[in-house]
Amino acid sequence: MSTWEAAYDTNSGGTGGSASGTMAIVDSPSLSGQAREFVTDYTGSSAERYYVSFGQDTAATHFLYDAWVYLDGSVSDVANLEMDVNQVMANGQTVIFGFQCDGYSKTWDYTTNAGTPERYVDQWLKSDQACDLQEWSVETWHHVQVLYSRDSAGNVTYESVWLDDVEQDIGATVPSAFALGWGSTLLTNLQVDGRGPSGSSTVYLDNLTIYRW
Repeated sequence: MSTWEAAYDTNSGGTGGSASGTMAIVDSPSLSGQAREFVTDYTGSSAERYYVSFGQDTAATHFLYDAWVYLDGSVSDVANLEMDVNQVMANGQTVIFGFQCDGYSKTWDYTTNAGTPERYVDQWLKSDQACDLQEWSVETWHHVQVLYSRDSAGNVTYESVWLDDVEQDIGATVPSAFALGWGSTLLTNLQVDGRGPSGSSTVYLDNLTIYRW
């Protein structure tokens, strides 16, 4: 898709931190013949968010995020790798299916709204399932699949994650509806969080498919 965009994540980093990102379609490395390359430069452990809207569907309640991720030696400059889906429901509220491999706690994390849809408090919660980006083999394609669902109120159940076909059960249900005022959309994010005072990382994404029903 040619409509991907990049933005500095204002919730990341400390005072004075910054991030910027560029994208390109590359023939190598790739599985399909063309992969998307994400190059992130940062200071102050800040993050860059890459996102694209891929449709409109207020009725779907189940999603399977299915992607292949390739890391090179610059993974030492990546703290967290976040893979999200956002959906605007029929009532206009946005459900955030936020999921990441957390390099600090070395766990899979998921998001919740600790407030109300109108007065939302976006928080990360840690699962009891391990994930450490620094242990992922470099210069290798890794298969990441995440299964989640929601009810009509925007309560999300994070069911399972598979890394290279090994299943890890998450089994957590949390409120995750936000009154953001968005128009109808389905949107996916890939966010790359920097590690340390400054650095640069390159991440590749191929064969990204998001199933919904």
